[in-house]
Amino acid sequence: MSKQRTPYRFIFAGGGTGGHLYPALAVAQQIREIKPEAEILFIGAKGKIEERVVPEHNFKFKTIWISGFARRFNMSNILFPVKILISLIQSICINFGFKPRVAIGSGAYVSGPVTWAASIIGAKVILLEQNSYPGVTNRLLEKKATEIHITFEESKKYFREQSKLKLTGNPIRINLKLVDRMEAFSALGLKPDKKTLLIIGGSGGAKSLNTAVAKNIIKFTELGIQILWQTGKVYYQEFRRYNGQGVKVMEYISDMSAAYSACDLVLARAGATTIAEVSMLGLPVVFVPSANVAADHQFKNAKTLVDANAAELVEDKNIETLLFDSISKLMFDEERKNSLKKNIVSFAKPNAALEIAQRAIKMAETL
Repeated sequence: MSKQRTPYRFIFAGGGTGGHLYPALAVAQQIREIKPEAEILFIGAKGKIEERVVPEHNFKFKTIWISGFARRFNMSNILFPVKILISLIQSICINFGFKPRVAIGSGAYVSGPVTWAASIIGAKVILLEQNSYPGVTNRLLEKKATEIHITFEESKKYFREQSKLKLTGNPIRINLKLVDRMEAFSALGLKPDKKTLLIIGGSGGAKSLNTAVAKNIIKFTELGIQILWQTGKVYYQEFRRYNGQGVKVMEYISDMSAAYSACDLVLARAGATTIAEVSMLGLPVVFVPSANVAADHQFKNAKTLVDANAAELVEDKNIETLLFDSISKLMFDEERKNSLKKNIVSFAKPNAALEIAQRAIKMAETL
């Protein structure tokens, strides 16, 4: 007699960047906490961050042949229609084999074919939208969705089916928390008697941010500021030479709990995941929104906090001229930092992952 499969079968699709991957991981972790017997499968693209990170979190992982459509002319765009067709076939096959009851798409191109295929076989669809301006994939999948969980109130105006929208917040990794500060310094090899600047340009790194930091590195260290600098994989070889006294250069920081706990100030792109994390932890931050994103959504993300006196902002076009003054002034202004820390907490939605996980479980039970 064959063993009956659990009704708690969930397929996750999304990635390409940490901003699309980590919210999905957070929800999956919560589902596993509530229902340890749940079957969870992640689908991503080969060679992207999800291929490395998902298995590290002990989730099953498969890839499909898909990539985004380059905004500027690129020879790879010629293959785009072929990739779409093949990824749809692959997604249908994966879904028929796995038979999910609920599919969770966290944005980016990879979630399109997977969640569409899941809906074809009768699965419920949950979409996660992290940014103030929704991505193309989520807007195209709107009709297939049962629920769309958004992070910013501003996102509502871009969707037609308002009844599906839930202002839940951006899910945060289940193990992210502030730890003992001295232990954090020890784990990262930093000095506890120095002001610490944490620089994170997103999982892929940020060229303009890295370049501006490099040009000001001597001035920062002369002020007694030590730097924990995540360059991103693409830029690590270029900037690793700055690794040394008072500067720790890393391609990728896996222990973000330690990194956040050790820092006095965060310098970061304004991705939705970073915003959610620093809000939950109550950290002072200077945002440098990327100018190379759809509808300038990172600027809109950051502006929401800046208008509430919960963060500071330096526009990317001004980063080389304003970065040093902005960081050096705020780093030693404890009153201002405390004010930012107090105000940014109001943007935190620490239960977002749990709420979405509970909704997904309920859907699986009622299908």
